[in-house]
Amino acid sequence: MSTIIILGKEFLRISPKNPCHIEYSYNGGRSWLLRYIGTAAGQFKDLQISGREIIALTSKGTYYSKDNGRIWSLRNK
Repeated sequence: MSTIIILGKEFLRISPKNPCHIEYSYNGGRSWLLRYIGTAAGQFKDLQISGREIIALTSKGTYYSKDNGRIWSLRNK
């Protein structure tokens, strides 16, 4: 299970404070900023990179993002 992934020079992670949020770091994880704040996808449980998409297993199904985690769309339930 992966809660942090690396996208080029950016780190992306499931927020340890709120699993409904996605955070990013541009400085190797020294500081984190919010990228996705929402509840539509549910609680994030796992992140994986698949080609040009990020795949997320959530409490509401499998979601994907094509814009580095800004917008999440349902893949299946």
